[in-house]
Amino acid sequence: MLSYRHSFHAGNHADVVKHIVQSLILNSLKNKEKPFVYHDTHSGVGRYDLTHEWSEKTGEYKQGIGRLWGNSDIPEEIASYIESIDTLNNGDALRYYPGSPRVARAHLRSQDRMVLTELHPSDFPLLEQEFHRDRQVKIFKEDGFKRLKASLPPAERRGLVLIDPPYELAREYRDVVTAIAQSHKRWATGIYAIWYPVVNRYDIDDMIDGLEGLGIRKILQIELGVSPDTNERGMTASGMIVINPPWMLEQQMKEILPYLKEKIAPATGHFKVEWIVPE
Repeated sequence: MLSYRHSFHAGNHADVVKHIVQSLILNSLKNKEKPFVYHDTHSGVGRYDLTHEWSEKTGEYKQGIGRLWGNSDIPEEIASYIESIDTLNNGDALRYYPGSPRVARAHLRSQDRMVLTELHPSDFPLLEQEFHRDRQVKIFKEDGFKRLKASLPPAERRGLVLIDPPYELAREYRDVVTAIAQSHKRWATGIYAIWYPVVNRYDIDDMIDGLEGLGIRKILQIELGVSPDTNERGMTASGMIVINPPWMLEQQMKEILPYLKEKIAPATGHFKVEWIVPE
């Protein structure tokens, strides 16, 4: 459909969780000198202007990054995530929020590289402009899952794949399972991080059932909710399903999520970190 525009939602509570998990995984990859690849299947535009009328119309960032920004009690575990935002704003007041490609770029070293895919005709040129002449970044105007399949296994044999579709259609949850099945056969040791929104809990349960049925081990679920599940329209929670998570990620998120709940949704929030399939 290609109607989804992330500018309305940039910096919301879902982005906070997604980009913290992303940052922690990338930091873990940097513990070894060997190069790694970051592959993003649904990249967006790279950065978002929170003063744009689309962001101001929803104001979602005010209930997300807006509740963390400027706090003096930021946990050390999320310092690099906050730093990636601070760098994008040149140390000034919060105006720009990084999409996942810009968060990743802030964590890359000179030996690492990124592969970005974006199919939206309006977002693709903005993504190209964002990383113009950046030799560590390859950008494709293609279906993200097809490009992922064609790119695996990477030469580096180490890296992170972020899968972040808009979930405009019910079949996209099944598409994620299919993409993981194909990708894991080609690159079983890669780290795969799947973002998901909780709009209809049944969709998430079906996707998890599908992933369990693949016979893959080491699948961790991380979730932050801002309100109880409901049959009404709207996202009540979001999370990340991580295949082959770094060994510290489980404990890191168990320490971080209580802080996020207290800052973002102290009265109605909930969180969990649990294994879908253990090692």
